[in-house]
Amino acid sequence: MELNEELRGLLREPGICYLTTLMPDGSPQVTQVWVDTDGEHVLINSVQGHVKTKNIARDPRVALAVFHPDNPTRYFQVRGRVVEATTKGAREHIETLASKYLGAPYPWYGGRDEVRVLFVIEPVSISSMG
Repeated sequence: MELNEELRGLLREPGICYLTTLMPDGSPQVTQVWVDTDGEHVLINSVQGHVKTKNIARDPRVALAVFHPDNPTRYFQVRGRVVEATTKGAREHIETLASKYLGAPYPWYGGRDEVRVLFVIEPVSISSMG
């Protein structure tokens, strides 16, 4: 499914995004994340070993809600699949996200030796509200 122009624009802003992955027992696990796009996919950056990273390795189905920063009742829901999980370019990508969200370099909360993972999400279903 193709990202529409409004959603692509929203993904390029420092908006609030919640990512849902599935735990081993099938229950949902939700995390607030920074979000980005390459114009075709939704991009999320995480750390190797985190719960969402383990969940995605086991089951690539995800859902996310992206809220408009000026109007939180305006949001998009995207259901999709992680079609790529890579460390290649992930460190550079988190710096890009930090610039977008913080206006500063990434603070490396877990230390500079943490292994970053870039998730490339292919949308399967998109809906919006507001």
